[in-house]
Amino acid sequence: MQVNQVRELAVKLKENIGRVIVGKEGEVELLLTALLASGHVLLEDVPGTGKTLLAKSLAASLSLSFQRIQFTPDLLPSDLTGIHFYNQKDGEFQFRPGPLFSRIVLADEINRATPRTQSSLLECMEERQVSIDGQTMALEQPFMVLATQNPVDNQGTFPLPEAQMDRFMIRMKLGYPSAAEGKEILKRTQGPAGLTAERAERTATAGEVLEAQQLCTQVSVSEDLMGYIVSLAEATRVHAEVALGVSPRGTQALLRAAQAYAALNGREYVLPDDIKHLLVPVCAHRLVLKKRYGGQHEAAVRILLEVLDQIAVPSEAGLESGVR
Repeated sequence: MQVNQVRELAVKLKENIGRVIVGKEGEVELLLTALLASGHVLLEDVPGTGKTLLAKSLAASLSLSFQRIQFTPDLLPSDLTGIHFYNQKDGEFQFRPGPLFSRIVLADEINRATPRTQSSLLECMEERQVSIDGQTMALEQPFMVLATQNPVDNQGTFPLPEAQMDRFMIRMKLGYPSAAEGKEILKRTQGPAGLTAERAERTATAGEVLEAQQLCTQVSVSEDLMGYIVSLAEATRVHAEVALGVSPRGTQALLRAAQAYAALNGREYVLPDDIKHLLVPVCAHRLVLKKRYGGQHEAAVRILLEVLDQIAVPSEAGLESGVR
């Protein structure tokens, strides 16, 4: 697979998802960036903005196994990973896999589950494996977790800890549609089929996704741009309002996302604009501020924009020498 084929695949996926999701081209592009970069996505917004529908539309566009899990306070880790049960007919214990053994997993309202259940996602999101009763089982590739949460209704919720947030490559909000988009949503809803994920068609296979992911890792990144990513991260670590800045895992996520975004746009090399465009969705949720109350996300976005203004972008001559 070549870079132009990755771009064609992304265009087909965007068009296919566009049959269900009205507007939100930028958000769909971020979702595909995470898919090509082998990352996970946290969709955060108020109810009714299409978070679950967007996740299901992506799954419907891929020929991959899909499971949706409704997170609730009584959900147990074994409900996700699976259990060993005694088969009386065969006279032995057998393993019944849980929904985490699907390739696309939708964790709906993830902050409704207890920390114990949330922690069961840590291993599978980072190592792509699940440990059950002392036995480690690898998950099929590609593997992606799409999680949703409502930031407004905090009753009966358990905020995701920093370690859990750090596992998500991208965190994004959908927001309300424009007036024209809202009208189009109603037009599609009034039809006999309604506005459901079933409108999307299977567009890409597991093999195509894996090939595209492999190619994205080969996208060229100059050493100057790597230094630029590190400088941005270091600036967050010494910022007066930040308790914990962007971690090394965060810089790795930004690099992989920039490579995928470049390939998605038909380029074999990363530009500074790719990094600047992805810095907020990739890094805002990784910052831990000293004042932990009110407007955390907005403050993190403001800090990252300040950092972008402070850190000099590598010169064009240096970038060209790095690409060569």
